[in-house]
Amino acid sequence: MQKMFLKEEEKDKSKIGLISDSHDNMEAIRKAVEIFNAENVELVIHAGDIVSPFTADVFKELKCDMLLIYGNNDGDKLYLKERFKNIGTFHKDPYAVNIHGKNIIVTHEPSIVDALATKYDIVIYGHTHEKDLRVGKSLIINPGECCGYLTGKRSIAILYPDEMKAKFIDF
Repeated sequence: MQKMFLKEEEKDKSKIGLISDSHDNMEAIRKAVEIFNAENVELVIHAGDIVSPFTADVFKELKCDMLLIYGNNDGDKLYLKERFKNIGTFHKDPYAVNIHGKNIIVTHEPSIVDALATKYDIVIYGHTHEKDLRVGKSLIINPGECCGYLTGKRSIAILYPDEMKAKFIDF
């Protein structure tokens, strides 16, 4: 499991941007990037379905690193990885990481979320295009769909891992 650390004085400001199912909607991606930059997030996690490599042209405006997993609609995985190499790192689904002492797992597959929640502190997922926030032994969150294609609503989320809380941002 990869470990990520912040300076001691930044720990109380820990914010992670969550996005999923951006599906090439460049306008929505642009707005999400603006929001993440305004929120001063330390990392953005994309839970799959970026779709095309050209979206890197907008994601490169992020002022932080990205962690991305492949979704079922992500086509040219090699070219996606190449285009995003200076923006963030792609990982196979599911991907586990430790951030601020929290064991976090990211998946695009909703059918495994409940099982993952028995082993991880935070489960981030996508694919359904529906916002989901469940607090229990684990924090389970789906930021909804950035693209707005299925629900007609665009959303992302901000995760506060130290507090085990999250909020949705509709735009």
